This record gives sequence, structure tokens and C-alpha cells, in this order.
Amino acid sequence: MSTVRIGFIGLGLMGMPMCQRLLAAGVDLTVWNRSLGKSDTLQQQGAKIASSPSDLAANTDIILLCVTDTAAVEQVIFANQGVVHGAHPGQILVDFSSIDPEHTRSMASRLQAQCQVSWVDAPVSGGVAGAEQGTLAIMAGGSAQDIDHIRPILALLSQRVTRMGDVGAGQTTKICNQMLVSCNVLVMAEVMALAERAGVDASRIPEALKGGFADSIPLQLTGPRMAERDFDIVKWHVKTLLKDLDMANALAKQQQSAVPMVGLGAELMRLHANQGYADCDPCTLVDLYQTKQRAE
Repeated sequence: MSTVRIGFIGLGLMGMPMCQRLLAAGVDLTVWNRSLGKSDTLQQQGAKIASSPSDLAANTDIILLCVTDTAAVEQVIFANQGVVHGAHPGQILVDFSSIDPEHTRSMASRLQAQCQVSWVDAPVSGGVAGAEQGTLAIMAGGSAQDIDHIRPILALLSQRVTRMGDVGAGQTTKICNQMLVSCNVLVMAEVMALAERAGVDASRIPEALKGGFADSIPLQLTGPRMAERDFDIVKWHVKTLLKDLDMANALAKQQQSAVPMVGLGAELMRLHANQGYADCDPCTLVDLYQTKQRAE
């Protein structure tokens, strides 16, 4: 894959470290981002800078995409100067974003019809740390042939790539992933606050539970930050989990599947976001139960 030209759109919390790993592996990389400052950082590390998504598409073989939501994906691909205006037959678009499965299938069909470009939805799990270390878990939807073709590139970013089915299956799996993650971090906030009120040193909870059935990666990464009120560094966003919980509820409604915990989780996450925490790290969820301390 050393001669394959890779394009990457979206240099947010996840996109930036993913691009840095690709550059470190010697990949021929072209990037585009809505705000230019982040592109400049990668240019200094060897990346080429595209003037628009269409320019990036015209000069690459595989297009990687990691943006905020369904609307952002559609804008980058189909708007004026979008990918569709520079794409060419035989390309593969790989969407790392976490977006709506049905919209994914619709956009994939549209892109194929207009440009003969294949679509692989490949949302990731593992957070910023996973992106930095190349240990992301990737759940992919698309043809087996397309996914096998891009595996050498995905291997630079992940510890595991699992084909879940046709286009849209990766996004459905990511919704399931986020249901587990979000409910986990919500109950974690309750645990930390309860332990503190009961006179237990909450900072020792992750250590005490490590290796047991209650243990998890989020507990080990986020639990200590909750206990220490270490909110400054944003590793992920409250608004992102809220978006994913809302998608989970919408999917459950479509499938007539009951998700009562996720329904409550979405409203708790919305409450927290509306209290000024939308752009903050979810470790701030402990503040939902510490209003007296916050006022002081």
C-alpha cells in the first residue's frame, strides 16, 4: 500500500492522531480540514494540503473521513466543492465517523451512482488514546472485497477490524458500542459521587475494582479523573455521547426494540449538556451529583 495515495478529511480529536500515525508509517497523505491551523501542523510533518474535499478526492485513491455527525458527512461529500466533484471510479471512501446507519446506506448508494465510488462505514472505538497508540477497534460495514483491500491501511490505526456486514452494519454496531459506553460512564459518575458521600476515597475505586466483573477501560481512564475533578483535558465530548444516544433511541424506535436504560441515559446526558457541559469531557458527569460542591 506504500504507493497508494491516501486522503484524510477531518482533523478533530480522533483525526489528528490518526493522521500522525499514517505519516509516521510513511503513507502518502493529503489532508483537508475546515479550519486550516490543524492542517498546517500536519504539513510540517509531511502531509500535503488539499484546497477542498473535491481537490483531495481528485488526487487520492482512498478517502478517509472522520467528522462530527451525519450532516457534516453529507456536507463534505455532496456540497459545493465536496468529494463528489473530484471523485473517480474505483476509489473507496472509508467513513470513520459515527453517524446514522440509514443515512449511511442512502449516501453510499448516491455516491456509487454518481461516481462509482465504494463506501465502507468503519466507525472506531478506543478514544484518543487508542488513536494515538494505533489500538482502535474498527467495526466495518461494506463488501468483503473492499474491506480486505483497505486492511493494510486500517492495520496502521487499529488492533482489530471486524466486518459486521454490508454498508450500514458498522454504524449499527457503533451505536451498540456507544450504548454500552454511555451507560457505563453515567453509572460511573453515580458510583464516584455515592462513594464520596459515604466517606470512601473514590480515587481508589478503579484500583479496587480492577480485574473484577465491574472493571472496564472507561473506569480505569475516566474514574480517576472524576475522583480528582481533572476536567481540563478533553478526551471526548458530552455532546458526542448525546448524539450517539439519540441515534440509539431512533434506531430502537425504527426496530421496535425497547431500550429503557438508553432512553434515561440520553435525558441525563442532555441535562448535563444543557448545563454548559456539551463541549466538556464526560468525566464532568460526576458534577451532576455534586451541585453543592460546585456552588462552593
